[in-house]
Amino acid sequence: MTEDAVGTQRLDKWLWYARFCKTRSLATSICRHGDVRVNKVPVRKSNHAVRNGDVLTFAQGQRIRVIRIEGLGTRRGPAAEAQTLYEDISPPMPPREKRVPVSGLREPGAGRPTKRERRATDRLRDV
Repeated sequence: MTEDAVGTQRLDKWLWYARFCKTRSLATSICRHGDVRVNKVPVRKSNHAVRNGDVLTFAQGQRIRVIRIEGLGTRRGPAAEAQTLYEDISPPMPPREKRVPVSGLREPGAGRPTKRERRATDRLRDV
């Protein structure tokens, strides 16, 4: 009996099919460290069975991802195919703070000074 016939799939395999992990080994190690929650319950086994409607919560970089499984994969296909396997219900990322340059026109250390900036520097030195 195959995994698809029962309507379940291994968690590490699904994470790899949905392109959340580059390799299946990485997906397995994420599961074993307990970094994934399935329906709010921490999972420590990579062979945990997931099905349609399950909600996964895990960290991906600086972001917490909350994913609802919409389908079980049969292969690791292109990204467009992988995006059909889930619905992203993550909270929106907080807006990035806009950096204001400290001194006037450019950020410090942003390359060579412009002609205008060189003339202003020269005027300060001649005083």
